[in-house]
Amino acid sequence: MPQIPNPVLPGSHPDPSIVRVGDDFYLATSTFEWYPGVRVHHSRDLANWTPLGGVLDTARLLDLAGCPDSGGVWAPNLTHVDGLFHLVYSNVSTYSGGFTDCPNYLVTAASITGPWSDPVLLHARGFDASLHHDGDTSWLLNLVHDWRPGYGGSAGLEAVRYDRATRRLTGEPVRIQLPPGAGWIEGPNLYRHGGWYYLLTADGGTGYDHQVSVCRSRELAGPYERDPGGPLLTARHRPDWPLQKAGHGSLVRAGDGDWYLAYLVARPEGRQGPCVLGRETAITAVSWTEDGWPTVVDGLPSLHAPSLLPPDHTGLSDESEVDEFDQAGLGPQWSTLRRPADPGWLSLTDRPSHLRIRGGRSPQSRTGQSLVARRVTQPRCSFEAVADFEPTAFQHLAGITAYYNSRNWHLLHLTADDTGARVLRAATRDRGVLTVHPAVAAPAAGPVHLGLDIRDGELSFRFGGPDGWRPFGEPLDATVLSDEHAVEFDGDQLGALGFTGAFVGLWVWDLTGRGHPADFDHAAYRTHP
Repeated sequence: MPQIPNPVLPGSHPDPSIVRVGDDFYLATSTFEWYPGVRVHHSRDLANWTPLGGVLDTARLLDLAGCPDSGGVWAPNLTHVDGLFHLVYSNVSTYSGGFTDCPNYLVTAASITGPWSDPVLLHARGFDASLHHDGDTSWLLNLVHDWRPGYGGSAGLEAVRYDRATRRLTGEPVRIQLPPGAGWIEGPNLYRHGGWYYLLTADGGTGYDHQVSVCRSRELAGPYERDPGGPLLTARHRPDWPLQKAGHGSLVRAGDGDWYLAYLVARPEGRQGPCVLGRETAITAVSWTEDGWPTVVDGLPSLHAPSLLPPDHTGLSDESEVDEFDQAGLGPQWSTLRRPADPGWLSLTDRPSHLRIRGGRSPQSRTGQSLVARRVTQPRCSFEAVADFEPTAFQHLAGITAYYNSRNWHLLHLTADDTGARVLRAATRDRGVLTVHPAVAAPAAGPVHLGLDIRDGELSFRFGGPDGWRPFGEPLDATVLSDEHAVEFDGDQLGALGFTGAFVGLWVWDLTGRGHPADFDHAAYRTHP
């Protein structure tokens, strides 16, 4: 069978949920505080994936105002039944201090591109909710979160009937009878095969002990027995393996009857080091043992993914992209922070072939920021843009950023000094500590070329114009943009999670609150060997 390198969706594409409809495969991934919510890709061969953008693209479908870093959309679940796509997702507004506020919603559509129905609130008892369709009956499964001190945060898994005709949950939830010693498990997906219910779960947390586990039962609610062969997939005992953190899997059956597993992986800097790229999606083939258990080769995340097409038709498209901003809307590679891309703060028509961004609130705000960004997909990459910006005060800033969350980012920007002269400056925020680097004079007016390079954990800024590029300042630490660095504790209480991976993009501030605009042209992202 032809193979391509894993991950098939590089950069921040965690918690994959895969479904087949006819000859088409669709894969949905978590987006957290970024709009549009729930990123979806399409494929016919499991090898070539076309981004369709985000499904939840309006405030009607998703309200992210005020959500914490790495909150928002967790673990979407995509299924298809009765001629409709069913999408279940959480919108997490709190996860610290022992509490998790995680209302789960459902939207449906006849086409993956919408229009999508108004969201139905299912419940907020726990996260990682998924639908299982068993003939005319559907069930919603989820982890039950337990806020009480001493209870470990989880009360196991539950299932409750979902009525597809009325789009409501019916009856009381049923506790799933898990194998002894199951501990904290999440990401449940349920499948019916060969007279068994197979429960696929994510165990071991979201870090280097992550794994995909399987148990089965003759009855939906259990009791379930654990696969005696151990986890279906994990890298926890192979710290030298290039793909780490393997977990949160989703099964799909192709038209020829073969099975495949989509799951998340991470590519650290060094041996179990920081993961700047976040958690990515990989795919591997699944076979079945004689006694009816799913298995993957060596139980390890595969370095290559299968393809359903011959070798001369496979291979990922070039990840490098140049956007001249000549289209009517933002391309599917772009995301915006906590608010939809609407005419209230950005425009592709006010100035032809430019993206105009009106300055937003400070990085500390959880609403009203003006940041347009895309995922970092390889350890070596560059990002460039042409910024045309006339600041009149030090509260006006516009430039390019390498961004993780509100407490970890680098920003190269145009601003004004106390005399009103235009200057170029860089700023860094590292776990909330702000450093402003020395400024250099910028051209008095006109466009300025801004660039950044990420190379194996190091970030360098540069700037220039028609005469070429000049370096700006000293190299900076790119690992502050990693999942591991973003996690913070306040004593023994969780303060911040790190789920998103790094982004690069265009950021405009106006701390006077008047939306002073900047225009951007020729934004280019390139990956390098």
